[in-house]
Amino acid sequence: MTMTRRQFTTRLAGTAAGSILGQDVAAQAGKIPSSVVSGILVGVATYTYRLLTFEQIVASLRSVGISSLEIWGDGEAHPLHPARQSEADFKRVKRMLDEAGVGVSAYCTNFRNDVSAETLERAFVGCALLGAKVLTTSCEKPILDKLEAAARRHLIKVGLHNHWNGDVWFVRSKKDPKANFESPADFEEAMKGRSEYMAVNLDIGHFAAAGYDPVAYFKGNHARIVSIHVKDRGADAERSYTRFGKGATPIREFCQALKDAKFAYGANLEYEMDEKDPTEGVRDSFAYVKKALG
Repeated sequence: MTMTRRQFTTRLAGTAAGSILGQDVAAQAGKIPSSVVSGILVGVATYTYRLLTFEQIVASLRSVGISSLEIWGDGEAHPLHPARQSEADFKRVKRMLDEAGVGVSAYCTNFRNDVSAETLERAFVGCALLGAKVLTTSCEKPILDKLEAAARRHLIKVGLHNHWNGDVWFVRSKKDPKANFESPADFEEAMKGRSEYMAVNLDIGHFAAAGYDPVAYFKGNHARIVSIHVKDRGADAERSYTRFGKGATPIREFCQALKDAKFAYGANLEYEMDEKDPTEGVRDSFAYVKKALG
């Protein structure tokens, strides 16, 4: 159900003093300035904002000064899933973002191995309706052939997302590590013999957590990378999520590699803490990345 602006601001009235989510959205006007920094498009992956509505996301982006999103279709408060939302929903979100000056660098939705042809079709159509040229996904290797066929048909590149197979959630899910994407070898297997429409969504925090060097991988493979997730994870056993610059992910060095390569796609901040109100964490992350790109 779409909220009115009055309903939205009323709902937010109970948030902590000083929080951007407690500000009156009606007082904010105009378009957000471009968040291209040193030639690199810096955005936010909306998994960061998984408990927020699109109206709240825009308010946060205005506060921080970021003009680009990778939209995650399964957001609890901002769902935009191909099997559950209509084309009208995608168009409504696109209009809202256009009014705020927010572009969509990628659309993310995840696929099961038994995904139907209809759901695949709706996903790529939804991606195009948002104005994105990249669809990112967490999926498994058995669906790569039909995923590539859909990508070629719609002329939209697919970025395959990597995880650390040692994460607690991954182990508990009993997923097959061999069917998922964690290592350079997994990506090499997926790309072999396939067109440029099959590509990589490199999550540098997960990549480093798994023991691999995201900087070296990017330098050797950036031609097949179409989206970046920027996060920081620690060196402890759980690879805990941290504020940018406090963990073991080489974010600063990676940003320099992005700049050197003149990376043409979105570098999306994915701040996984403070899920009820991540704005200050996003602000801090953006400041760190801007400095690293400077």
